[in-house]
Parts: sequence; C-alpha cells; structure tokens
Amino acid sequence: MAQAREPLPALDPHASALSEAHYLMDMPIVLSVSRMPQRLDETPGAVTILDRDMIRLSGGRDVADLLRLVPGFQTSTAFESGAPLASYHGGFEAYSGRIQVLVDGRSVYSPYFSGGTATGLQTVALADIERIEVLRGSNSASYGARAMLGVINIVTRHSIDTLGGRGTLAHGENGIRDAQASIGWGRGEATMRLGLDRRADDGLSGSNGHNQINRLNFRADLRASARDEIALRAGGFTIDSGKGFASKEGDPPRERSFGSGYAQLDWRHSLGADEDVALSFSHTQEKVRDGFAVSLLNYKTQAAAMPDGAIAAVTQWKKNWANVSDSIDSNVNGHAASSVLSLQHTLRHSSALRVVLGGELRREQVVSQALYNTQAALRTDYTRLFGNAEWRFADNALLNAGGMYERNSISGDSFSPRLMVNWHLAQGQTLRVGVSKAHRSNSTFEQFADVRYVSNDVLLKVTALASGNVKPERLLVRELGYFGEFARLRAAVDVRLFQERLVGFVRGRRYELPAGTSIFPSSPWDYRHPENFASSAWDYVNAEDFTIEGLEYQLKWRPWRDAQLIFNQAYIDIQSVDQDTLRAAPKLASTLIFSQKLPGGLDLSLTHQENSTSRGQGTGEPESARMRRTDLRLGVPLRAGRNRGELALVLQNLGSPYQDFAGEFEFQRRAFVTLQLEN
Repeated sequence: MAQAREPLPALDPHASALSEAHYLMDMPIVLSVSRMPQRLDETPGAVTILDRDMIRLSGGRDVADLLRLVPGFQTSTAFESGAPLASYHGGFEAYSGRIQVLVDGRSVYSPYFSGGTATGLQTVALADIERIEVLRGSNSASYGARAMLGVINIVTRHSIDTLGGRGTLAHGENGIRDAQASIGWGRGEATMRLGLDRRADDGLSGSNGHNQINRLNFRADLRASARDEIALRAGGFTIDSGKGFASKEGDPPRERSFGSGYAQLDWRHSLGADEDVALSFSHTQEKVRDGFAVSLLNYKTQAAAMPDGAIAAVTQWKKNWANVSDSIDSNVNGHAASSVLSLQHTLRHSSALRVVLGGELRREQVVSQALYNTQAALRTDYTRLFGNAEWRFADNALLNAGGMYERNSISGDSFSPRLMVNWHLAQGQTLRVGVSKAHRSNSTFEQFADVRYVSNDVLLKVTALASGNVKPERLLVRELGYFGEFARLRAAVDVRLFQERLVGFVRGRRYELPAGTSIFPSSPWDYRHPENFASSAWDYVNAEDFTIEGLEYQLKWRPWRDAQLIFNQAYIDIQSVDQDTLRAAPKLASTLIFSQKLPGGLDLSLTHQENSTSRGQGTGEPESARMRRTDLRLGVPLRAGRNRGELALVLQNLGSPYQDFAGEFEFQRRAFVTLQLEN
C-alpha cells in the first residue's frame, strides 16, 4: 500500500526557509502492476495513482469521472452502455472491453456486456476507496486477455481505518441526490465495515435520464494467526437508468435495470520474512432487464396493400404477414456469472531477485434467449499460469520480466510476455524501456451472436448472426518512459512514449442473408425483383491491423506551501484506414488540476480539461465538437468534539455545454453541495 504522506507542519513565523521535505512525498508503493509491491519508479510501466486526497478534491461522483484526470483516457457520463464508462487510447466500441478493471484484485468486467467495464467501475462507493492505480499500457503479462490496453486497480480502505460511523449527503442541480452511510466495528484481530449508498441524477441534457445506482458492500479483515490474514468481501449493486432515443425506432426511450452481486474470500499465509502464498476465490453474478414493444401495424398494412398474383415470393410474403401479431417484444434480457479461483506464491530469493508465480481458473457463462437464440448457458473456461520476476542486475538497474500463458476453451492458447528495464540514471532520475505482447479473446457475443425476431413462428428479422470465425486480437507494445523528481524545483514528471500495434482488430460488419430469410422490415414494393426480400445481419470479423502512437506526460509541481499543480497531456495518433477508428480518440487532450489549502483549513481545487475533436464513445457518430470543462470545488472543514467532517460546494462545467456520448446529449453546468460527517 502506498506510504501515507505526513501532513505539512504548522507554519512557523520564525522559520527562515522551508525544506525540500515539506514539498515532496515519499516514493509511493504500487501493488498491482507485476503482482508484487514495487516503488513507483521501478514498475514495468507508467502508473498514475489517484489517492484519497485527489478523489476528494476532484469533486467527482464516480470512478469513471475520476479517470478523465488520467493521461490518455476518454470518459463518458452517459448510461447508454450500462453506466458511465472510460477507455484508454480510443473508444472503439460502446462497452470499452480492452482494459481490465480490478476491485481488490477481483476482475469486474462484464461477461454479459461483451467484456465491458462500465458497470464494474460502479462496484464500490468513492468513500470506500483508498486509492486507484492505473497502469497506462498493456498488462496481459499479469492479468490476461482483458488487460490488453491497461489495468485499473481499485483498492478499498481496510476496515480498521473506517471504525465508527460515516455519512455523506449531496444535493444539487440536475436532480443530484446522493447519499452514503457506513459503520465500522471490531477491534484488534477482527474488524468489519458495512456500507450503503446511492448515486442519482437526471442524466445528460437530451438523454432519457433519471439514473440511480444503489450499492451495498461488506468487508471483514481477520488476522487468524501471526502468519494468516483473511479478508471477506461481499455486496451488490443495481443500476436503474433511462436509455434510448426518441428518433430511433429500434432503440426507443425506455427503462433498463442491471443488477450484480459478488462474494470474495482472500487468504494470505506467510511462510517467512521473504515468502508468502495467497489464495483467492470469488463469484459474481449479473442480471439485465431491457425491453420494449415494437409495433408491426405499419408493416402489416403495407403487406395487405400489395397486389395479388404478382410473384410467388410476394404471395408468401403477404401470407406470412397475415399470421404476424400486431406487436412483438424486443429485449436483451439475460444473466451472466463468473467464478475465479487463483493461487499465488511470492518469494524474495535475495536482495537482488524477487519472483511471483501463480495460476488461475476462471469460468464465465452467459444466458440470453434474446442475444443467442437459445436458453442454454454459453460457457467459457480460462486456465492461466503466470510468472513475474524483478531482478536487480546492477546497483542502478533492474529487469522486470514475466508473462502469462492462457488457455481459452473457445479461442485456444496464447502467451503474453513482457520485458522492461528500469535504469536509475541518477538520484530521482529513472529511464524505462520495454516491450510486451498482449491479446484479447473474443467476447461471447462476438463468437455466438444470434439475434432474431419471431412472431407466431414467422421469422421477421435477423439482426446479428455471428459466423464464429473471428480470431483473438493481438497487440505488440514498445515503450520508452522517464520518471524524474526535481527536489530543488519541488516537481516531478512522468513521461511515456509508446507504439501499440494492434493486429486483427475485431469490428462488426453487415453481410447479406439469403433471400427469404426474413420478412421484416424489408418491404418488396418492387415485386419484380425478389432480391429485395434479402436482409442483412451483423457478424464480427478481424477487419484490419493498425498502429497507435503517441506521447503522454504528467507534471506535478508544488509552487509554494500547501499548493499543488498537476498538468497532464496526451498526444494520440491512430493510423487506420477506417474513419471511425481514426477518430476514436482525441489527437490532443490536456488536464490541469490545481489545489490550495487556504486559511482556516479550507480546500480550494480547480480542474480544467480540454480535448480536441473525436468520435463519441462507442456511438459511430461523426466527430464531436472540441470539449472543454472546468470544475471548481471549495471545502470547509467541520469539527464538533470527536466528530469531524466537511461541507463542500462543487461547480461542474463552468463553461458552455459539451457533447457527451451522442450528438444530442450534452453535459451542462451543474452545482451541488456535499456534507460529510464521521466519528
């Protein structure tokens, strides 16, 4: 866990100068990149850490909104894809299935939503998060197929740090009405926390808003013996949201419900000062309800108006329509589940060599008559073996080497290796260079999609029919990084220069079904041409190979006491022949975060974000306008005896509204007040 930063000492009027220690923090310890605790300047990749202080000062209401502060990330606050979502280096599709999201080590991507991460980002309340570690770059070497472009590791607070009661209320414009309450109890060797919270608002302007997330989470931490630690986590959440467009017949405004529940057991046993083993088991379930009625009266009227005796195909077409109901139910209802068992062995061989070895068994299954034309469970089994080594082969250099072998019951075997050298050029100056390979196995929908509409045994339309010929995507990453601390300037900088070559990119593509396969919505008014009876369906294919190149950097500077300035920029160049892929990420994105501690303990923070044009996240729509957003937060500390808290005013998007997700959706200015109390 990251080393906690000590508060700055009280101002001494007799002090002639401030030491550099007043401005610089200890080097954070990163937990998730190689599955071993490592210093930030010795990880095999670029890592951004969002700690509790930054989470609080950001004024954000969920993890997706926080990730817009990370270089190279694109985010959306829309609920069209299930929940607000985030992607790294391009919103290529609606569910952002090329990054891995972990909550206390448990993978929370959605098997139902094509490996999407939007719903998983909503697993826990912000008040329960200790820190978020974001590896900007591929990490399939440690976490397998879904970690193709990056890993978001959400670390929740240990229950011993949250004893007593805590509550938060937020209320303001756009129907914001958030609430959170938790209680922690126990002592010594056994502590626990139970939390309940709600996040609710009216959504984006122009959308079918009124969104609400309800969460319940429990955590228990037990020290069974001097060598054994056990952690139990369980909970669940529901997302009830508006979805759809008034202008789209096949996607009308409606209500959607998503529910998820989980249980997780972790056991860590120490074998000595330099060795331990960890065993983990988790089970997660999902359920989706999303449906609406489609009227067929217009099509039945057209069929009845067709002249008799034209050609045999038309006669049969009219006869079929006569047997069809006046309306049919359209839905994507279903449920999914995943179970994971993992074992990990960590060993420090010497002061120069540390190794972690392990394996994982994972089973996913999805059931949806609507999406797969069967009530049978579609099952995918994963077998994974992984290993990572940190070798300090010189006083000022270390090698991170590792990889993961993965067997997928659908797409076969793969191996994802990584090699990275960290060279400490001088005190506080580190150069990082490396290469890695990754892959993304196909989602259940890409492999088995079979979406059709039937009424009274008449096949009306087939909208998706996967051939199953799609192969896993592959990625080759080359990167050069630099991490530097400048004590005299009270500043630190982290730079990543990258080239990501994606091979076999999977894209949906329409193809023509045989004539007569379906009768809706094609209307054969020109009955002299029977080919008009044909219809098209979506399949998934390996469409192209393309390259993503660019530069990211993050500058942290403490210009004076009790102030911090963070400036991020990402330049991303996607080299593709496809226009949608080409515009999947903004060419240039910048973020400025400034915070200042004022007299009386007041906290002032200002965040400004500016992105060049890009295609809406996963929408396939034309490029949106340039995005600019400025947020302001002012917090006032509260204290009454043993009770303490904060009252804060948050103003989001002080400027003009900007497009979010779809062309008609806008994020407008919103103001709200939060009150947080704890004892």
